[in-house]
Amino acid sequence: MPELKTRDIFISHVWRKEQNSEYYRLVNFLNGASNFAWRNYSVPEHDPLGVKTDKDLRDALDRQIKPVNCVLVVSGMYVNHRKWIQEEIEIAKKYKKPIIGIVPWGQERVPTEVQNVAVEMVNWNTSSIIAAIRKHSL
Repeated sequence: MPELKTRDIFISHVWRKEQNSEYYRLVNFLNGASNFAWRNYSVPEHDPLGVKTDKDLRDALDRQIKPVNCVLVVSGMYVNHRKWIQEEIEIAKKYKKPIIGIVPWGQERVPTEVQNVAVEMVNWNTSSIIAAIRKHSL
């Protein structure tokens, strides 16, 4: 069997408790997927970047996103956390990183801002997320 390609992935997310659980669920989906290897370039709450200014945060996010194969955006968080998610999207676009939009479980409406930049919008399940990553990763 050929060796698995390890994909470097940045997951756009927020640290608020109610949305942070979606981040960890997505990480668990990726970790539990069969025949799938990945490295997490996200910035989880338990491993912050240690920056003090908005400029420092932008620069640090740039360094995190630059080497990845794709960026995942959970579209349900976009509306309430537009500033930094949009910043992450702009960095991904700057480096021509494919953006995969994920529609949260039970959500019917998706922000057009995410739809407009995503190479694909997928539903909240492991198989569709993994298939999109495999299809679009650089």
